[in-house]
Amino acid sequence: MRGLAGRFIESRSGAFAPILILTMIPLITAIGFSVDYTSAVQTRSNEQAALDAGILAITTMDTASTKAQRQVVLQNTYKENGGQGTATLATFDVSANGTATAQASASFAMPTVFMQIARIPTVAVGVTSAVNKAPALVEATFKVTGVSGYWNKTMTLYGTQFGAAQGKPMMTIDYKYGGGTDPKGYGTTTVSKIDSLGVATVVQTQVCKVGKKAPTGVTLNTDQYGTTYYCVDTMSPGNTAGASIDVSKMAGLNLQMYVQPGNPQYLNTNDPTTSNRLYSGLKSDATAAIDYKEMATGQIVDIFGLVPCGQTAYQAWEDGGNSVPAPVGNADFFYNVTGRCDFNKRPNNTRLTQ
Repeated sequence: MRGLAGRFIESRSGAFAPILILTMIPLITAIGFSVDYTSAVQTRSNEQAALDAGILAITTMDTASTKAQRQVVLQNTYKENGGQGTATLATFDVSANGTATAQASASFAMPTVFMQIARIPTVAVGVTSAVNKAPALVEATFKVTGVSGYWNKTMTLYGTQFGAAQGKPMMTIDYKYGGGTDPKGYGTTTVSKIDSLGVATVVQTQVCKVGKKAPTGVTLNTDQYGTTYYCVDTMSPGNTAGASIDVSKMAGLNLQMYVQPGNPQYLNTNDPTTSNRLYSGLKSDATAAIDYKEMATGQIVDIFGLVPCGQTAYQAWEDGGNSVPAPVGNADFFYNVTGRCDFNKRPNNTRLTQ
């Protein structure tokens, strides 16, 4: 038996070769199909990642962009991220409250290698992607509620436009101590809007004085030292809600407090060493107390994230007279901010949904 098997293997007559080849064709075909299938799976993964990048890119375009303009950016971004074939923007819609949704697809006829044997020259690879983008802050309205202390100080809102390297002042709240011997110290606060040319326009003036009787219609207050005082607000015509600042074209916002005799003199929300001088809070309802939170030490503060859509946030600064962390009652600079949100090109609050 062993001799017969040996002679069969060593046979050179060629009768076995055609049989062997015919036997191996299905095996070779199966292996080839597997290779092409693996390639298709990898290609699909690459196409999906490229399409996701493309659909995210079109949500950061200018709000006035047309669907056709977004289609161009979608296709270009898709290609730049390794996508093959064609990406198509199916829908891009912005609802009344500013929520944006979009759907896109991409298709590619992937050339095969081994499937050519079965006359399958290409395999269709298709992917889809969808995105949802929540409204973002486009306007912030600031109104002073009370400033005190012996130190003169100025808070400035800086906005950095999309594509700009540095921020420019958009609003100032300037406090000047009015003199006196009361423990807390009161004075005059002026809120001004600053336009793109650097021109300031006064929106609110608040004058706080010590006294046991307030003018008619003005509330008499008592501070933690037992001193009675009152504040008189004067709002410019048409600005009764406060200083409304358009931040729709801003990629970044930061607040700076300049304290004339302070150490340090400059406190910044984008400086992790001084950002913890800021407090921010909300009310659970109109009659509830403000739930102030001191900003965490060592972090940069996202101003956009502190102003909720359609709600009022309450903020305060500790100007440097007390070390922090400390209760918000030690702060000397109080104001509120009301936010209005809509669709905006900032990438925040964007998520893939498909």
